[in-house]
Amino acid sequence: MTGALLRGLTPGVLGVLVRRGAPFAAAEDAVQDALVEALRTWPDDPPRDPKGWLVTVAWRRFLDATRAEAARRRREDLVDGQPAPGPAPAVDDTLQLYFLCAHPSLTPSSAVALTLRAVGGLTTRQIAQAYLVPEATMAQRISRAKRTVSAVRFDQPGDVATVLRVLYLVFNEGYSGDVDLAAEAIRLTRQLAASIDHPEVAGLLALMLLHHARRATRTAPDDSLVPLAEQDRTRWDTDAITEGVGVLQAALARDRLGEFQAQAAIAALHADAPTAEETDWVQIVEWYDELAGLTDSPIVRLNRAVAIGEADGPRAGLAALALLDASLPRHTAVAAHLHERDGDLDTAARLYAEAAQKAPDLAERDHLTRQAARLNTRHR
Repeated sequence: MTGALLRGLTPGVLGVLVRRGAPFAAAEDAVQDALVEALRTWPDDPPRDPKGWLVTVAWRRFLDATRAEAARRRREDLVDGQPAPGPAPAVDDTLQLYFLCAHPSLTPSSAVALTLRAVGGLTTRQIAQAYLVPEATMAQRISRAKRTVSAVRFDQPGDVATVLRVLYLVFNEGYSGDVDLAAEAIRLTRQLAASIDHPEVAGLLALMLLHHARRATRTAPDDSLVPLAEQDRTRWDTDAITEGVGVLQAALARDRLGEFQAQAAIAALHADAPTAEETDWVQIVEWYDELAGLTDSPIVRLNRAVAIGEADGPRAGLAALALLDASLPRHTAVAAHLHERDGDLDTAARLYAEAAQKAPDLAERDHLTRQAARLNTRHR
């Protein structure tokens, strides 16, 4: 409970320190120190005002660090501005912090990584997995980003595209179940959609709503994964689907297609099918073609191979898959699925077992292991 509360309070506390003039990197370090202190003391002596407590402790840690540096004289005015203990203002600065972290001095990828770490609450490992790079590489990228922004003033917020990328990755981590951030990402995207008129913001909101509508059916009572084709569609959130489709249609009508709108269109086609067998895979392939043209992403082309396998048969899907790098995440799992649909159960079982060894998390590994065992049992 304490961990969840701290994650929710962190953006607001960080925002207070940044608004009061603390450089971002120093403010983040001070907040981290305050969180450690909270984890140590709160279980035995919880404060009446958790946010006010964190602001006070973090600010004091920042001031202590500042006094220890040669730049103390340049920052003496911060000492006089030390906040007194007591309730902190109930201001939601989270979305503003997302924009501030997307600073023009950073590359888009570094801005996304820094925001996910500092504001989104994701670990370096989770961010590295999202970017398909080693954890050590991502740690270096985040450290460089901190050094870059440590001496700049946050008076030049970043662009919308970078913020959307951050929100999407935060949502995906929450949707995966590792960190419960999906609802928060939707809330912030709603705020953004209400404040600016941008078709890709609407596209992202539609995509989140359509994916979130299926969340309750993605796992079984024993926490095992349930593939899309096997999910109980009667349990999907029809209100969220209706809203998502409406938001998407309004965005598409503006004829300024972007990647989030294309992804939402694919999700809408899945949501519109009464059964898995009635899915319009031909249209889905067409949308993947649009999406591949917009992003040139290897992951998009991997998903396109799956769609081609459904629309034109497994051998067509395998032919599309053969054009892609075999080291792509989930490439082996896709190959296993297509070989099973093609009737080659021996190859499928072997590939499922191989894919299980490469799975990024325990739930996916267990699912792939069960798939391999299912085919091996059936084939005996």
